[in-house]
Amino acid sequence: MPSLVRRVALGLAARDDVREAVDAAEQARAAGLESVWFHDSYFERDAITYATAVCAAVPDIGVALGAVNPNTRHPVVLAMTVSALDDLAPGRITLGIGSGLPLRLAQMGLPYDPDEQIVTIEQALADLRALWAGERIPAKGAGPDIEPMFPPVHRTPLWVAGYRRAFHELAGRAADGYLARPAESVQGIAVAAERIAASALAAGRTLADVEIGGYLLCLVDDSRAAALDRAKREPFAIYMLAVQSDISLRRVGIDPAVRLPVMKAWQAGDYHAAAQLISDELVDAFLLCGTTAEIAARVQAYVDAGMTLPVLQPVVQSEEQTALVIEAARLYGSAEVAAVVPGQRGSSDAGVGLRRRAAGWAEIARPFSLTASSVPVLAAAGLAAVRDVLSWPLFLAALVAGMLLQVGTNVVNEIYDVRKGIDSITSPRASHALVTGRVTERAAFLLAGTAFAAAALIGIGLVAVRGWPLVLLGLAGLLGGWGYTAPPLQYKYRALGLPLVFLLMGPLMVVGGYFTITGDWSAEAAVLSIPIGLLVTAILHGNEWRDISEDGRAGISTLSIRAGRTVAHQVYVFLLVGAYVALAASVALTVLPPLSLLAVLSLPLFVRALRASELGAAGQQRAIAMIDLQTAQLHAAFGLLLAAGLAAAAVWQR
Repeated sequence: MPSLVRRVALGLAARDDVREAVDAAEQARAAGLESVWFHDSYFERDAITYATAVCAAVPDIGVALGAVNPNTRHPVVLAMTVSALDDLAPGRITLGIGSGLPLRLAQMGLPYDPDEQIVTIEQALADLRALWAGERIPAKGAGPDIEPMFPPVHRTPLWVAGYRRAFHELAGRAADGYLARPAESVQGIAVAAERIAASALAAGRTLADVEIGGYLLCLVDDSRAAALDRAKREPFAIYMLAVQSDISLRRVGIDPAVRLPVMKAWQAGDYHAAAQLISDELVDAFLLCGTTAEIAARVQAYVDAGMTLPVLQPVVQSEEQTALVIEAARLYGSAEVAAVVPGQRGSSDAGVGLRRRAAGWAEIARPFSLTASSVPVLAAAGLAAVRDVLSWPLFLAALVAGMLLQVGTNVVNEIYDVRKGIDSITSPRASHALVTGRVTERAAFLLAGTAFAAAALIGIGLVAVRGWPLVLLGLAGLLGGWGYTAPPLQYKYRALGLPLVFLLMGPLMVVGGYFTITGDWSAEAAVLSIPIGLLVTAILHGNEWRDISEDGRAGISTLSIRAGRTVAHQVYVFLLVGAYVALAASVALTVLPPLSLLAVLSLPLFVRALRASELGAAGQQRAIAMIDLQTAQLHAAFGLLLAAGLAAAAVWQR
């Protein structure tokens, strides 16, 4: 493990896969970071579970809970928890204690009084230390005094978390450390350090007796401008900026009047509007944005203000952003950043830039969406297997050609959505490789042309085997892919996207795929295409329903815009339910074999998507922020299970 010359830690929220948090902790350990800190945020996942997983799986790195709340985790319970964690990770545990946000406590019906919270936390510190020392403490109710059974063997530092003067003073007189809230400013750290020092001195201690740490929220991109722009559209970043106090805003020279409009936009789920209200200065005051080298350089300002342990936390807790934040922490901790001029790239950033450009190509190609083109061909192959006429070489050729057509379509769609102004840096679910310049428009056209050309070459080979009907099918696919958003057709912008996508990704691909594989036309293939086409159409419709506001601002027309949100919801439900009804009817009429009903195992994803749509229809726009992705997952599961059922039927009848 590398040895860093400056102390630095990684902060993580208790969300997403626990195993991903363990992987991130292992990366942090390998980079030389001294500890990983977990938030105990209400209504997310349990931070102690994440910390336990890291304690058990990752050696030689500190694990901190920062901060937990004695209002919801009694000090006796916390003493028991730390005793167990200390056994898993001897001498590596730190415990932060804070009162929790008043808003979150109110949601759970817990009263919040600032003065009482200070008393509660100070008493919790005293109780924990007494229990860990093996001392009895008086019972708060009936029964004998509380006697610890298994106090931890090693000393556990106790930190106080908060942002008011009383918390600073409590940390100075009674704690081992002070943990600043996420998105604290440099000026805020300086004020806290001054108060902590005064309180420590009054209690007969020195500032050296009290650590000062804080979560520094980071967003990494190819440039500071790109990172700032991205931060303005991230819901978590918008929220953290909206909840800053008037005192915090005045402290950094920003008019507090900006906060309320941003909060209203966040509450409404209108992140586009929120982004327009947020200035670069507001983001810069509370977040660290830029390249890894620029972020590493900015950490020093917090250390100069009095912070002894910067805890770098990704704003977006993706695998990529977490790795980049760890690299920024490593640069700071190794003092490599001293040789890098802010705004320029060091050798590490050159590698980061290369990886991000490669990620940009993948972003506009949208490989996660390729199930929309692969499922129809797989289903056609399953039906061919049932009829005992499956040709594996022709199936694979049709599959690759279909996926290449979709890659070309995806890229052309990206280009013209950006040109139309539909996709911008503030669009919440758009890809941003073109907007931020990671991929140029010329390079994107080259990628699309290459994909279409490769599909055409495969098509020429298939025409040689199956004859002229494939010429018509291939031309329809190319024209449909290009004309989705490109002129002169641009049928997506003329409220024709849904019916044409149904035809192209349903009957055309399933019936055409069956003909390519077998050389025959099939009424069964046409029936099979209906549920698949309905779910593909639901993906597009969910996207258009969610993006009504953005599409309307861009001046384009979709079915959702013309019909309104209520009808859009009804159409979405019809498409989802219709897919299952069509499948059931096909089996009932013996068009498809009973094993086709294996697709019904996708119902949990159907229920998830339907529930999200109901919330969206009720006005909760954030509920349908991921409706297109959720529907795509449903389509993939339904289609793959349907193809598997057909394959099983083919095996069964033999």
